Amino acid sequence: MNKTFFRITLSDLNRTIPGLLLLVVFLAGGCATVSNSPEQLTLVPKWGRFELNFRSSTSYGNPIQDTELRVVFTAPSGKSRLIYGFWDGDRTWKVRFAPNEVGKWHYSTSCFDSANEGLNNHSGTFLCTAASGKTVFERHGPIRVARDQRHFEHEDGTPFFWLADTAWNGPLMSTRTDWNYYLSRRKLQRFTAVQWVTTQWRAAPEGDRLGQLAFTGQDRIAVNPEFFQRLDEKLDAMNQADLLGMPVLLWAIGGGSKPQVNPGYSLQEDQAVRLARYMVARWGSNAVAWFLAGDGDYRGVKAERWKRIGQAVFGDEPHAPVTMHPGGMHWIQREFTDATWLDFLGYQSGHGDDARTLTWMNSGPPASGWNLDPIRPFINLEPPYENHVAYQSKTPISAHTVRRAVYWSLLNSPTAGVSYGGHGVWGWDDGATPPTDHQNSGIPLPWKQALEMPGATQMTHVSSFFKAIDFWRLRPAPEVLAVQPGNEDPKRHIAAARSKEGDLLVVYVPEDHELSIVSRALPKNFSASWYNPRTGQPEQVSAVVNQRATQFTTPSEGDWLLLVTGPR
Repeated sequence: MNKTFFRITLSDLNRTIPGLLLLVVFLAGGCATVSNSPEQLTLVPKWGRFELNFRSSTSYGNPIQDTELRVVFTAPSGKSRLIYGFWDGDRTWKVRFAPNEVGKWHYSTSCFDSANEGLNNHSGTFLCTAASGKTVFERHGPIRVARDQRHFEHEDGTPFFWLADTAWNGPLMSTRTDWNYYLSRRKLQRFTAVQWVTTQWRAAPEGDRLGQLAFTGQDRIAVNPEFFQRLDEKLDAMNQADLLGMPVLLWAIGGGSKPQVNPGYSLQEDQAVRLARYMVARWGSNAVAWFLAGDGDYRGVKAERWKRIGQAVFGDEPHAPVTMHPGGMHWIQREFTDATWLDFLGYQSGHGDDARTLTWMNSGPPASGWNLDPIRPFINLEPPYENHVAYQSKTPISAHTVRRAVYWSLLNSPTAGVSYGGHGVWGWDDGATPPTDHQNSGIPLPWKQALEMPGATQMTHVSSFFKAIDFWRLRPAPEVLAVQPGNEDPKRHIAAARSKEGDLLVVYVPEDHELSIVSRALPKNFSASWYNPRTGQPEQVSAVVNQRATQFTTPSEGDWLLLVTGPR
């Protein structure tokens, strides 16, 4: 996010006609230093960043442990928001906030150390102007779960189609130039989000590209602001490229024997909460959705720890959408039923290719649990990685396998979005050896080449297809199929979804040449076309209609999408 700021005195404001004041909306954000002068107003566009800088009057040995800065922002409507400040090195503390109401805002600070005159008992105002800017988030606002609880939308109501890339290690290990190249390619491929890890990870236990750690300690952690400052830049660049940032706050793989590698499991609960809050404070004004924890086992009694941490970090305050990233084929819907802070249900179908894995993906919990209360969007956060060696067959996962998992995931529960993963990209690999902690995954392409793998480029067609229709109205509709070849072989499972009104139907055929749809499930006076998921090209439909079922024939071998529309 840009940090350009503008100040205007109250006397100037009184003389400024509305037409001239509107010129200010072109600013991308506001930045203010603490001032007791009531005559100065900082102007910030709606959904822009308002940043306050404070200088602590006390020098602490471990600032994030020794004190806490809170700021209450009060909107023109009278609604209040509690925002945590964060320590940014030396005696510098910052608060970042994205206002969502046009008009005059007020803020007031409080500090756990009430004697700290630099942080405690400051107040002020700023003026939020109309939304402005070039990015999708500046124009339409951050994302949230839509009213139907099935998909995502921007704050102004514009639907948001989730198409994320799993670039887990990218922000940690990339140079600025390489990261900008990555973002430019994924933007051109029409991705809309990036999933990434925020602390030292199992693939880089020695730290980030510069060998620095996000934090040290276990029972009483100390954070490294320089580490997070570099990630500030990477996240700002994501948003400027129209990509939602999806950071993992607490990576949670393994049993916790190495606290610096597995902070999610190893840290004491209060320290896990403190670390997560630190990052939420830094990045809460960005366009984000949160992984509280990543790639761990959160089932059964293990869920209780994470429910407590999630409640402590997010509580009942407004926040960007939050989920968990469970291990492969783990399902946590029942355990987190009462977790009100968990906004959508993420899952990982993993990198297997046997019949059990395919059946779990196309007719298991993701397909059977979507209508259970509480209603939440479902997202497959980690389908099979392209070119990763499959667990059972021990062969590299093909683009076709990736596409099949992606379209199954989109149509077997209400359509909200899906994620993609490319072997070589997620580990930010050089192509010389397998990732350190994935020795059996196969030697990946170098990350830059891996960006152009066939499945990756074909995600463009996923995005284009679903954005061109009312994807948010689709619900799983296996009953429209007169014949389901997946009953004989899970690789042949056909996925179908349609709107409640019956005017929109989408069917994915992974390999069969014939498709049979119950005739009464088709809208009257329908139009239909085939869509090639490999090329993005539409093709004409040939169909044989009879009273019971209508037979459609795919234009050629391979997987195809059928789109049927009718009057609403």
